[in-house]
Amino acid sequence: MVFAYNIFIIFYQLGIRLASTIHPKAKAWVRGRKEWRAKISSAVDRNEHKLIWIHSASLGEFEQGRTLIESIKHLHPTHKILVTFFSPSGYEVRKNYAGADYVFYLPMDGKKNAGDFIDLINPSLAIFIKYELWYHYLKNLNDRKIPTILISAIILPSQAYFGLFGKFFRKMLDLFTHIFVQDERSKNLLSSINIQTPVTVSGDTRFDRVYQLLTESFKHDMIENFCNHGPVLIAGSTWKEDEEALAYVQEQHPSLKLIIAPHEINSSHISTIKSLFKNAVCLSEYSTEESCNVLIIDSIGMLSKIYRYSTIAYVGGGFNKAGIHNILEAAIYGKIVFWGPNYDRAAEASAMIEIGCGYSFDKKETLHKQIKFLLENHKELEDKSQAAATYVKSNTGATSRIMVFLQHSNII
Repeated sequence: MVFAYNIFIIFYQLGIRLASTIHPKAKAWVRGRKEWRAKISSAVDRNEHKLIWIHSASLGEFEQGRTLIESIKHLHPTHKILVTFFSPSGYEVRKNYAGADYVFYLPMDGKKNAGDFIDLINPSLAIFIKYELWYHYLKNLNDRKIPTILISAIILPSQAYFGLFGKFFRKMLDLFTHIFVQDERSKNLLSSINIQTPVTVSGDTRFDRVYQLLTESFKHDMIENFCNHGPVLIAGSTWKEDEEALAYVQEQHPSLKLIIAPHEINSSHISTIKSLFKNAVCLSEYSTEESCNVLIIDSIGMLSKIYRYSTIAYVGGGFNKAGIHNILEAAIYGKIVFWGPNYDRAAEASAMIEIGCGYSFDKKETLHKQIKFLLENHKELEDKSQAAATYVKSNTGATSRIMVFLQHSNII
């Protein structure tokens, strides 16, 4: 099975290199890994201090682990923090993150790459976030007896651990020193496939991260001006299907102001959004004299902070195979959240539906009717909005649980 995995890695790299000739993200993926050995060797002093390596697939997983990074740095300020990303969308946004001493792309998995990378950084602890697992990295860490933990993991019956090649993927889980899962269901599923690694239900560190947002000051005069006078729906991380559903809602509610922060902000996607919303204006072009009711956020980095201005929130990705993006970023401000039909990877989505502060839909007409009901029933809107904030606050604490383990185990 390792042989088949290695063949997959070879073809994956080949596919990315071919795509890099026409796709900007693939080009950034390839460019960012050029001469990685020289870059790391010149930047990292492997003997200076203890170094903790934290890996996340992309920006969402990084935010999920951010509170743990900052807690470690706070308690152990002399420890060095090295963060790696697999995706350009994570690296490009956080390459200058002040909480880390080093930020790199993760070299593509492989026996030699993994060995060279770990030689160069010499970590005392490795932390993987949520679900991205790489066999050769995990095997190398395990062989060297370097403590390796997985945090905020969510385990689902649809994942590879339970499929045709499940034995190989289960083997990767057994290479960890400890696994922290989000919920009891995940722990039970790991038990059902006889995972030998110790497993702890710690909760999801994303709750801690979004709770931090309440303490971060933020003010944006242009957005505040746009949001004056009337209800506002803020839609974040949207894709084409999300935007089409929102266009229908906006047609039915012309007085409803709409702010869209799309997942992709390339010119092609922005043009598509403008074709759906005839009076849409980009934030970069907006002026206070502008008469419009659709504002497009054409920059990255402010979405998690602007949900505070919404009456109702919408989070995209629910029509994609990968599922919805982070609905907690909106819920923490006390906002009811809507999303599409694909949310099985998000335990918090099911919980919010049960509480009544989250809604999934598969037809645009359903979305319209539910939003109409809430806008016409202010007490219902207020109560369910408060329930959203209460839900998030009541589920914080995962970071401290993991930190207690790390300290009591003398791992850091």
